[in-house]
Amino acid sequence: MELKDFIDEVISKKNKTITDEVFLLIQNDHEFMQQYLRFVQKQGLDTVNQQIGKRVKERYKLDNNIERNNEPISTLISSFQCFN
Repeated sequence: MELKDFIDEVISKKNKTITDEVFLLIQNDHEFMQQYLRFVQKQGLDTVNQQIGKRVKERYKLDNNIERNNEPISTLISSFQCFN
């Protein structure tokens, strides 16, 4: 395996869990959690969570993977799209 291939493999694995990690960051940060709850109250849970997922995809210029993770670590979501 070449170094480039190794790096690509590591990054690919990270991309599969990045959305869950963003939600964990929100969940574990008091100020983020307060803001998140305000947005959920105003716009609804599904809308807020979908917008967060879409923004993660846009920000990191990711493509959808065929996989969907139905066992996130974060308690703020019940599933999330995996990315390439």
